Amino acid sequence: MPLSHASPSLADYRSHLVLLSLWLQDLAKLGVDRARLDAEAHAIDTDLRECGRLLGADSSAPPASAPPPDIKPSRCAAFGWGARYVLEGSRLGAGFLHRKLAGALAPHPLAYLSGAGWTREGAWRDFLSQLQRQVGTPADVADACEGANAAFALLLHRCQARTAAP
Repeated sequence: MPLSHASPSLADYRSHLVLLSLWLQDLAKLGVDRARLDAEAHAIDTDLRECGRLLGADSSAPPASAPPPDIKPSRCAAFGWGARYVLEGSRLGAGFLHRKLAGALAPHPLAYLSGAGWTREGAWRDFLSQLQRQVGTPADVADACEGANAAFALLLHRCQARTAAP
């Protein structure tokens, strides 16, 4: 991931946002709730514009580069819930990144990492409660696990495509 080295820069943060933007496009194909993805995309786009302003660079996310691997979404809702579990978990981890990077990358507010588009207070518990209501049978759990694995595979693909790019 672009922010995984010892001293990430604002350009690395922009790369992180671009990678996530592309990943959201992939998640849409897995049945993740469209409204949830739209809120994420809006928060990312807002931060990309701020990065562009501070870096003096193009602030728009590029179109999808390498096509994602051929992952066939399940027709059941539990698959999408599993993929969303990965998305929500990544938002939970964003708070850690915000605390780590806020000083180093100031004056950028790192709004996406601080929770823009996502209400941190109780959001994880609320999501888990919804997940438990929607994914109840052993078959649903298996489908949700497949969805989570697919979401991770897509993110890994985006990371590998980024590091392979010239």
